[in-house]
Parts: sequence; structure tokens; C-alpha cells
Amino acid sequence: MSRSRVRQAAALLLLLGALAYTAWVLEVVVRTGLDPVRTYVSELAAADQPLGGLFRATDLAAGLLVLAGALVALLLPGRRPWTVTGWLALALFGAATALDSRLPLSCAPTADPECAARETAGLVPATHTAHTVSSGLAMAGALAAVIALTIAARRYGIWRPLARTGPLLVALELAATVWTLAAVAAFEAGRGTFSLGAGQRLQVLLVAVWLGVLAVSVARERA
Repeated sequence: MSRSRVRQAAALLLLLGALAYTAWVLEVVVRTGLDPVRTYVSELAAADQPLGGLFRATDLAAGLLVLAGALVALLLPGRRPWTVTGWLALALFGAATALDSRLPLSCAPTADPECAARETAGLVPATHTAHTVSSGLAMAGALAAVIALTIAARRYGIWRPLARTGPLLVALELAATVWTLAAVAAFEAGRGTFSLGAGQRLQVLLVAVWLGVLAVSVARERA
């Protein structure tokens, strides 16, 4: 396969992954019964939710598409430390997101007090703990990729759209991550959700936007 086709394949996979990763916006037009300002995005895919199967499927697709896109991108020539680090981090994000979809919550703790009580008492399936770990790995991979590939774009003079917009997206992503982590800590301490859902939705939306910019940048790059 030619270099151009490899680049286009990587870009297409990343773009499709970004689109699949935003499937949660369907909650705007489809009644889910969950408050988007208060609840985790992953609660849409909980085992007891009516549309859980749909959101688990889109998470699986997003993870596999991003994983494939990152691995294909690693085949491109001109590999340098920041690009290799970024693509590997993005592959981790994709793999962890796919795994996350196979480890759904059994119920929605931020929306269901009984579920929250069972979770606190350790009476929920082990998938709750596993889901927390896989979600943490996914977001760690995403943050590392966002930072590393944005640095690569600017340091190596490649991917012009990402080089221009990447720093702003990095700053916004870090701010959204701080908001989300603070809200999670408050919820676990029994002090309310502090708009946990809004913060996390902004966090994942920014990752999807960044993925879209990366895909366009890779597609437009010339040898």
C-alpha cells in the first residue's frame, strides 16, 4: 500500500472513530431518563438502561476504529519520538475504550440512590471496579495523545490544522478534566455532583473534536 493510501486510511479510521465517540449526543433527541448535567456518560451504557446496548456498541466501534487508526498511522514513515508516543497513547485510548464497552456498569449510581448505596457497600458486580480502571486508562491515553501529538505537530512542522488549533484544545481538555475529577471527588464524598455530567460530556466532546482535527490534518499532510 502506498504512503498516501496508508495516510488516508489512518485519517478515515480516526474520523469514523471520532464520530462514533460522539454517539452519546443522541440523548438530545432520544429520551434516556438520565440527566446529562448530573450523570456519567458511561451510565447511558449501563446494563439496566433501555438504550444501553446501543451505546455499548458505539463505544466498542469508537474504540476499535481509533485503535486501528493509530496502529495504521504507526506504519507511516518519518516516525519521531513525539509522534510515536502520541500514536501509542492513542492506541491505548482506543483499546481501553473498546474494553470499557465490554465492562458496563450494572446500574446508574448518580441517578439511582439504591445503586449508589449498593456501590458504596460493595454489593455491585466487579465490573464496576473494572469499568473505573478501563475508563481511567482510556482518558489517560487520550490526554497523553492530545498533548503528545499536538506537540509533534508544532515541533515538527506537520499537520497544520492541528498545529494551529491544538494548543487551545489541549488547554480546554485539561480544564474539562480538572472539572470532571473535582466533580467525581465531590460526588464520592457525598457532596453532590457539581454538574459532573456536563463536565465529563465536555471532556469527551473535546477529545472527539481533537480527533476530528487530527484526522483532517493527517489526510491533508503531504510527504
